[in-house]
Amino acid sequence: MEMESINPRTGFCQQTKTFHSLRPRTPFPPPHQPLSITHFVLSLLQSSTVPTTTTTTYLNIPSTGQSLTYSQAIDHIHSLSSSLKNHYSLNSKDVAFILCPPSLHVPVLYLSLMHLGVTISPANPLSSDSELTHQIQLCKPKIAFATSQTAHKLPSLPLGTILIDSPEFTSLLTQPKPQASQPRVEVSQSDVAAILYSSGTTGRVKGVGLTHRNLIALISGFHHNREEPDPNQPEQPPVSLFILPLFHVFGFFMSINAFSRGETLVLMERFDFVQMLKYVEKYRVTYMPVSPPLIVALVKSDLTEKYDLSSLRSLGCGGAPLGKEVADKFKEKFPHVEIAQGYGLTETGGGATRTIGPEETSQLASVGRLSENMEAKIVDPETGEGLGPGQRGELWLRGPTSNGVSAGYVGDEKATAESLLPDGWLKTGDLCYFDSDGFLYIVDRLKELIKYKAFQVPPAELEKLLQSNHEIADAAVIPYPDEEAGQIPMAYVVRKPGSNITEAEIMDSIAKQVAPYKKIRRVAFISAIPKSPAGKILRRDLVNHALSGASSKL
Repeated sequence: MEMESINPRTGFCQQTKTFHSLRPRTPFPPPHQPLSITHFVLSLLQSSTVPTTTTTTYLNIPSTGQSLTYSQAIDHIHSLSSSLKNHYSLNSKDVAFILCPPSLHVPVLYLSLMHLGVTISPANPLSSDSELTHQIQLCKPKIAFATSQTAHKLPSLPLGTILIDSPEFTSLLTQPKPQASQPRVEVSQSDVAAILYSSGTTGRVKGVGLTHRNLIALISGFHHNREEPDPNQPEQPPVSLFILPLFHVFGFFMSINAFSRGETLVLMERFDFVQMLKYVEKYRVTYMPVSPPLIVALVKSDLTEKYDLSSLRSLGCGGAPLGKEVADKFKEKFPHVEIAQGYGLTETGGGATRTIGPEETSQLASVGRLSENMEAKIVDPETGEGLGPGQRGELWLRGPTSNGVSAGYVGDEKATAESLLPDGWLKTGDLCYFDSDGFLYIVDRLKELIKYKAFQVPPAELEKLLQSNHEIADAAVIPYPDEEAGQIPMAYVVRKPGSNITEAEIMDSIAKQVAPYKKIRRVAFISAIPKSPAGKILRRDLVNHALSGASSKL
C-alpha cells in the first residue's frame, strides 16, 4: 500500500478504512528464526546500556526481606530450565499450570519454562474451585507449580505439582550450571508461550493464547520507543512498584518487560494503600502500573502528605477508563508525576495503545495512540461499515504477527471464531473513536451499554461523574430492568466516611450534568464495589445483587 494514502495526523487510510500506528516501525527478528521470549529478553538485557546489570537488584519482596540480583536471576533461569528438562522431561508445547501468589520465584519460573518452550498458564490463587476446574479443562496441563497454601486446590496431574516454597524447588534452582554441551531447546516463535485468563466480567473466563512472537513484538516496541530521560531531571535508577498480580496480563507483561530493561521491581504480596506509600518512599520508586480506582484513592487520601513521594515520575494506568476530572485533580496534587494511559486486552498481550512523553500524556481523557505496528478499525456495530476519525463504533485491532494479536481462545473454537477474524482482526467489544490527532477514546463496553428506550447510555460516563463527587468514595452503574424504558441506569454508591449523601441528592446532581435520557433513576448504597484483580468493576455481581434484592419489583 502506498504510504501517501495514510493521513499523517490521524493515521487513517480512506481506501481501507484502517487506522495505522503513527509510531516508527519496530524491527523484529525474522519470524522463521527459532526464538523464545526468554532468549530474546536475555539478549536485550545483555546488550542493554545498564552497566551494573549483574549487581542490580531485579526483585525485592519487602514483606519477606528477600531480594534477587540480575546475575542470580539469570543463573536461576538456566539452572531451573535444565533441571526441569532433565528431571521431569518437560517438552516444548507441554502446559504448566501456575497457582502462586507473588514471590521471588514467579518471574524466574515463567522465564525458565518459556525458555524450554513449555506453555505457562498462571491463574489467580484466590480462584474458586469451579473456576480452577474450568481453567484446567481449557489448558490441559501436564504439571503444576503451586505453594503449600494453594496446592490443595489442584487435581492430580500427569507430572504432579511442584511446590515453589519447598527445599526440592530450591535445589532445582541452584543446581550447578548445566554443561555448555547441552543443546539449546529450539522454540518456534509461533508456539504459544502463555495462556492467560481474561477477566470474565461479562461471561465465563476464557484462556487466551499468546505466542512467543506476540510477546517479542510487544517487548521490541517498548524497547525501541522508550522515552528519553529528561536532561533537567536528576538521573534516577528505574524502580517499579508492582501492586498488580503477576498472573494478570498487565503484571505478567510488565514483569518480563522490566527484566528486558534491567529495571528493579518491588513486589507487594498483598495490596495495602499505606504500605504502598511507605515502599515508594523507602525504595525511591519511579514508576507504578495502576488501575483508575487507585488514582482516585491517591487524589482523595490525606495520607499521601505523610510520605516522601518525590521519586515518582510516572504511573501507567490501564484496566478501565480514567475520568478527566480525576486526572486533572491528580495533576494538581502531583504536578511532577505523569499519568501514562494505555489500553490493551489480554488478547493483545497488553498495550495496544499508549501515551508516550509529556505532550501525549497531557491528553488526559485519551488512552493514547496506536502502539508500534498496530492497526485498528472503528466499525459500525449495526452495518459492519468502517468509520473515520470522530465517529463512534466497535474497535477492531490487528497486531504485528502473522496470526493477528493472539492465538485465539484455548479450547473454545466458537469464541475464537466470534472474536478473531480469519484475516487477523480482533473484535474488542469496546465502543471507541479516534480524534483528529490519532488519539483513541474509549466510550464503554458494547455489552455494558444501558439501553434506555431507544438511547444508549455508557455506564463509564456516569461513573466518572459520580466519582468526582467529594462525598462519594466509589461508584458503579448498571442496567436495571424497567417495564416502560427497557432498562434504566442504576447506581451503586460507596459513601465517603462521615457522608450522609442521599439517593435524591445523587440523582439530582447527575441530572444537572447529563442529557435527560442519561439520568440515574435508582441508587443503592453499598460498602464496597466488587472488582476483578485488575480493578475492573464486576457488573454481573451487582446486577445479580440488584435483581435478588427485596426492593426489586420484577
